[in-house]
Amino acid sequence: MTENLTGAGFGRLEFRDPERIAALRKKISQLCRNVKKPISIMHVCGSHEQSIARFGLRSLLPPELNVIMGPGCPVCITDVPEVDEAIAIARQGAIVATFGDMFRVPGSCFSLEQVKAQGADVRVVYSPSEALKLALESKGEVVFFASGFETTAVATAAVVLANPPANFSVLSAHKYIPPVMEIVAEMPGTRVEGFLAAGHAATITGWGVFERFVSRHKIPVVTGGFEPLDVLAALAALVELVVAGEAAVENAYPRCCTKEGNLAAQKLLWEVFESEGGMWRGIAHVPNGNLRLRSRYRSFDSRQRFDLTPDLCQEDSLQPLTLECICGNIMAGIQSPKDCRLFGMECTPQSPVGACMVSAEGTCKIWHEYGGHLIIAE
Repeated sequence: MTENLTGAGFGRLEFRDPERIAALRKKISQLCRNVKKPISIMHVCGSHEQSIARFGLRSLLPPELNVIMGPGCPVCITDVPEVDEAIAIARQGAIVATFGDMFRVPGSCFSLEQVKAQGADVRVVYSPSEALKLALESKGEVVFFASGFETTAVATAAVVLANPPANFSVLSAHKYIPPVMEIVAEMPGTRVEGFLAAGHAATITGWGVFERFVSRHKIPVVTGGFEPLDVLAALAALVELVVAGEAAVENAYPRCCTKEGNLAAQKLLWEVFESEGGMWRGIAHVPNGNLRLRSRYRSFDSRQRFDLTPDLCQEDSLQPLTLECICGNIMAGIQSPKDCRLFGMECTPQSPVGACMVSAEGTCKIWHEYGGHLIIAE
């Protein structure tokens, strides 16, 4: 059971109650009935896309509502040079530990999986603390290639503050979500009229972090959870705001998310990390979108401890198909996997060309698994 969902108007909701599903579906359809043009909403979380595709939620939505997946897959937006840095470190003899999804993400010429096959020591871990354990048990250098948004970055920060051994360091590819929403909102010709924000990230930051964005861009934001009813309740609240022409922030995930967020976690996050501008793969340079270790923790910063000059690609190592990959446009909500000629052909989960086909939170991987169909705003 959940607590009252702000803006949903349906009291207490069981996660998979068919009657509540039908009521939310009816409410969304009624709200969309008299709109003059389709409403375009963007979510910025791969976990939302997983839920929407897995449970077939788009089939419940009226044709007047477009729900677009935005840049919510942290592995997908890890930039090519960041992968190349991890590869350069691995080739210098260090143990590189990273999450499973990062293992197969293409760099300029190779993935970490491919350099492991060439003899490098690359290992899959399930948490930063597991990477720390590797360092405690090893005599050699251990580098944690860290990816993820605010939630994962807090766990990395906790490890950095846990007095790690001298042979441990972090190569941070962590990203911070709020700044990229600014980029999407300012894209020429954008049709996004509302954002469904990730409830787990807002559990850390608090939903109040979106108030300045809403005030500046006059676009409503609703934080939502990941069960089917969470998603539909958040969409109902968001559509209601759009139809009413009201720019506001609402919290449809009150059982986990508050306005202030987790203050202890925020303290950890900003003690260790600071935000700086950087490229998000296939999208744009995002001011303040990258999380990098502060200078006082430079002894644990892999960028300060290793030569990160990437090896030059041999001509026969280049990956020409990557030039045809449209992951960037997919993550920006401009195109969908069905628009890519590589999808399901040259590009599959077993042989990915682009990062969107690698991660469990990537749109292409999700579509390939569940056969989802996005509706793209004209």
